[in-house]
Amino acid sequence: MRAIEITRPGGPEVLEWHEVPDPWVERGDVLIDVTASALNRADVLQRNGNYDPPPGAPPYPGLEVSGVVAEVGADVEQFKPGDEVCALLGGGGYAERVAVPWQQVMPAPVGVPLKEAAGLPEVACTVWSNVFMLGRLRRGETLLVHGGASGIGTFAVQLAKALGSHVVATVGTEEKAEQVRRLGADEVVNYREQDFSEHVQADVILDIIGAKYLAGNIKALRTGGRLVIIALQGGAKAEIDLGALIAKRASVHATTLRARPVDEKGVIVRSVVDNVWPLVSAGAVRPVVYAEVPMAEAAEAHRMLDSGEHVGKILLVR
Repeated sequence: MRAIEITRPGGPEVLEWHEVPDPWVERGDVLIDVTASALNRADVLQRNGNYDPPPGAPPYPGLEVSGVVAEVGADVEQFKPGDEVCALLGGGGYAERVAVPWQQVMPAPVGVPLKEAAGLPEVACTVWSNVFMLGRLRRGETLLVHGGASGIGTFAVQLAKALGSHVVATVGTEEKAEQVRRLGADEVVNYREQDFSEHVQADVILDIIGAKYLAGNIKALRTGGRLVIIALQGGAKAEIDLGALIAKRASVHATTLRARPVDEKGVIVRSVVDNVWPLVSAGAVRPVVYAEVPMAEAAEAHRMLDSGEHVGKILLVR
């Protein structure tokens, strides 16, 4: 088969479309003929040499795919050849085929084109597990989403709104602000012009920035608030005011999805299928696709991602 290999750490130009060995199918695996994959910031970190795949995962980038089941391992009863599916991966999505533990495979949501379903697994599992399973966001509470125009941000805005929350998002341009409002955000803060911590009081904050926003996030939390940090685009180290946390009876959680054991990912995946897929199939939440790029041209797709101008997901299609 062919896959995108990272030939050396560096910029988008290090991504090359090569012949590689076919994946090996273990007893509990599902082999997927890939229709599409989607870009995530983790792919950029891996491209730069800063985020190795977890043990046992393919070396190629790509944390999610959609496609058609080609083969199942001897122990798999949940899927069969010909099923249209999407899957959460530890790596290997930028390829013609990928083998993945069955626990991380989901039926493609009804009503979503199979190509577009590639943009759902990572964002759906990330948002559902962090905002709702861990952050315990409830109807009527306020969610603050940093990076509201990102793949995760656009999904979080829609899902929280569909489940009855007040949603605030931060973005960097007025154009992005308008698009995020159309997705359902009640309030949008341009972080280049305003200090979000002066304007927002939130019950749950979904943060991709890390150290740079830590003090502001704690200030923006309501009493009993929950801050969930899932990325460190603004650095990893900062002082924390424990007094402020205690006074607000607030909590800070820091999580990652990629390195979790298969069984933990499986719990999240099943919960997403039960709780999120019905909303997707009903049209209350939809994948937001910025561009579709041929998989062999992954370098160009990464240039788009690096520019920061996109809203939603960039797909790699075959």
